[in-house]
Amino acid sequence: MSKNTTFSKTYKPTHDEAARQGFVGSLKGYLNGRLEVDLDERYESHLKPQFVAANGRAPETRDEGTEAFSHDHAYQLWGAAVFTSQDLMWETVDDTCQRLLPDLAARHRALQDSDAFGRLELDADIELPEPIRNVEIHRQPGGYFNDDEENGLLTGLRYFGTVELYRAAKGLAATDQTGAPGMGQFILAALKRRFPELAPTSILDLGCGTGTETVAYAQSFPEAEVWGVDLSEPLLRFAHTWAGDGGHSINFRQADARHTGFSDESFDLIVSNILFHETWFDILPDIMREALRLLRPGGVFLNVDIPYQPHRLSIPKQVTNHWQVVNNGEPFWTGFADMDMREQLVAAGFEQEHVFADYDAIGSGEFHVFGGRKV
Repeated sequence: MSKNTTFSKTYKPTHDEAARQGFVGSLKGYLNGRLEVDLDERYESHLKPQFVAANGRAPETRDEGTEAFSHDHAYQLWGAAVFTSQDLMWETVDDTCQRLLPDLAARHRALQDSDAFGRLELDADIELPEPIRNVEIHRQPGGYFNDDEENGLLTGLRYFGTVELYRAAKGLAATDQTGAPGMGQFILAALKRRFPELAPTSILDLGCGTGTETVAYAQSFPEAEVWGVDLSEPLLRFAHTWAGDGGHSINFRQADARHTGFSDESFDLIVSNILFHETWFDILPDIMREALRLLRPGGVFLNVDIPYQPHRLSIPKQVTNHWQVVNNGEPFWTGFADMDMREQLVAAGFEQEHVFADYDAIGSGEFHVFGGRKV
């Protein structure tokens, strides 16, 4: 990975800020780890037997599981604690972001006067789709689309800061460079396992967000033309600054992933990272059709998203996942998980024998990897 000599220092918490963020990261790890294990045990020992006694059978769906959990004090405590931890995350990260924003804004202004890096194409008339337009995804203050700061960078910096909080909680911040594109590298590894011969000359990152993962594609294929597309102007402003300050020639365009504005057969590789669970039932199929239109023959569409398909989960885990939909700014979390991506790809026009939908390991977990090749 090339050295990002200046911007890598932009998100650097002070000692006290890092201590508070470390506490939040540890709290989230406990709530999503040990405490969810406790809920599993409570379900088996108390809640499922109570449901069986009342209904003559065990819960079979997440709705029935939620009914079993709904009045349980341990579950209610877990939900209240998770909700509060999300507030704490944004509050503690924002302390750092507000302090560092003036320096980031100065870097942004300096880059706007240079044509040495990639383009930033914004669309003031873009129509944001429902329900994403009116949802604060992850309960991020202001959501992805609102930013009152003069340079429109705070939204991206906040999102970037939460990723750094999670990386620090997992021990990665001590070994990796700030903003290391870990998921981008994971996607490239998934691509190489499936299509080792692919050498793209044009790459599109759908839902690129802050652009940190987009950098991985530019680094791995330095001769390729790389584009990142996202709905959010603030995230794209951050992404353009991030890439440019790191010396990467990456182009960014504000566009709907269903209607990107690129010509037919423009790309050899189209990727996305956790995009689809932040779309909607009628949006997801259109994105897949657009990807097929944009691919050249032989090109690859590869996506990584949450691995929480119901058939792979216990009832308690299905319940805590659906809690995210109701309480944590994730309206399509379980809607996406309920869909069969192989079926969706074929319905979009990819040929059955050239699609894939499986799971790749990452650390102690895994991600859902799905896509197809255009013939």
